[in-house]
Amino acid sequence: MKKRNLILVRHGQSEWNEKNLFTGWKNPDLTDLGVDEANNAGVLIKKTEIVFDEMFTSNLGRAQKTGSIILDVLAQNNIAITKNEALNERNYGSLAGLNKDDAREKWGEEQVHVWRRSFDIPPPDGESLKNTAERVLPYFNQQIMPKIIDGNNILIAAHGNSLRALIMQLDDISQEDIVKLEIPTGAPIHFLFDDNGSIVKKENLYE
Repeated sequence: MKKRNLILVRHGQSEWNEKNLFTGWKNPDLTDLGVDEANNAGVLIKKTEIVFDEMFTSNLGRAQKTGSIILDVLAQNNIAITKNEALNERNYGSLAGLNKDDAREKWGEEQVHVWRRSFDIPPPDGESLKNTAERVLPYFNQQIMPKIIDGNNILIAAHGNSLRALIMQLDDISQEDIVKLEIPTGAPIHFLFDDNGSIVKKENLYE
């Protein structure tokens, strides 16, 4: 079987993750812990001995920096890197920059929970997970999956919700269940595909 590996990594902890703020398309940097998480992701991925052909990431700095740190650890930072906003985090609209507790005080706990955990109800001026999937999945299916089928090893460094949308398709998870999926920061997920693009193995490379 040819190499056909895909590894997904959510960026390391950001400054706004640490402060419990809605982030979305805002662009905070990684914390020191986030940098450590990215380095650790690189160490975990290195154990697989995968040699990557290309990395895809979002237009947001925390994902780009995470991917760059991983490639440094792998000594593979000479590969092609493609950045595209299709892989951006879910846009939280009017919630972006707000502390989650403050948002609950303003709109009520139940309403904020609906915005955070429903599949298709967006916050004001923002995106639902459904909206996020509607840009992530066509981009993946048209730009990334053909490269995997052609025998390339791909690394994607992205975000909790853009990866959630992708895993919904890869693991055939329902809309009701995907909103419950938690993806830890800096935690690599490894998929191996066969010649037809079907998944033959999935492994979380973290404990």
